[in-house]
Amino acid sequence: MAKDLFNRYVWLVNTVYRAGKITFEEINERWVNNEMSWGEDLPLKTFHNHRKAIWDIFGINIECNKKGGYYYYIDNVEDIKHGGLRTWLLETFSVSNLINESQKLKNRILLENIPSGQRFLTAVIEAMRDSSTLEIEHHSFWKNTVTTFEVEPYCVKVFRQRWYMLARNVSFGTIRVYALDRISKMTATGNIFTYPKDFDPEEYFFNSFGIIVDEAYPPQTIMLEVYGSKVKYFRALPLHHSQKEVYTGEDYAQFEYYMSPTYDLKQELLSHGAEIKILSPKHLQEEIKEIAEKIVEKY
Repeated sequence: MAKDLFNRYVWLVNTVYRAGKITFEEINERWVNNEMSWGEDLPLKTFHNHRKAIWDIFGINIECNKKGGYYYYIDNVEDIKHGGLRTWLLETFSVSNLINESQKLKNRILLENIPSGQRFLTAVIEAMRDSSTLEIEHHSFWKNTVTTFEVEPYCVKVFRQRWYMLARNVSFGTIRVYALDRISKMTATGNIFTYPKDFDPEEYFFNSFGIIVDEAYPPQTIMLEVYGSKVKYFRALPLHHSQKEVYTGEDYAQFEYYMSPTYDLKQELLSHGAEIKILSPKHLQEEIKEIAEKIVEKY
């Protein structure tokens, strides 16, 4: 039920956003033609409840212009155009909705599945909205143990086909990252927590490549040399927001970064094989070299 509501919210935002301005009658007509409606009308009361929930969850205000014929529009549309979560949601759902309405094309459009988001994502977002703690049953990949504890959800982040929740563990009093696909059970406790006013999720991950934030790996300047056609890939999809192309050769380029040399970054660097070379720092160069030598030994 929670997942269906989440899909309804995003559908409504997308419908109003694409139309620019639209009456409730036009919204209902499009709703009836959508698979989620099962051919049933959208009650006006339900519509207004959805509007309120959309503001609470996404910060998107669907406003009504009563002077020009009672049509609805997104009041803070510039927030969507600037990117971030709102744009990601709209683009993702637009594609998904289009595929659902184009049954003949389903087997010709291949998408990556993110299973971790199907079961618990909505519950986490609702808990963040309500500032309510969650009790989770967590399966650790590293210790091969199952632990149950209470957390205060701060934010969610998607990385490499997995959804992660950044939360404060109530028992330990520390902020940790939990992969949703390692959670087997999640229950809303009803306990209210206070979200720190000075906490900024983007700032928290600012110097990280992915989802690992570790004080043992302070951010530093990292220099990479990239070869051949791989240069174009790095330009099109920067490895990190700090990426700067500092030198361009005939068949290579050098990129500078300022980030933490964490485990997930090392895995990313290794995935590019011989198409890149670490110029500095020396310790990172040696670590990657040591891993590469161990790989060679296995063959």
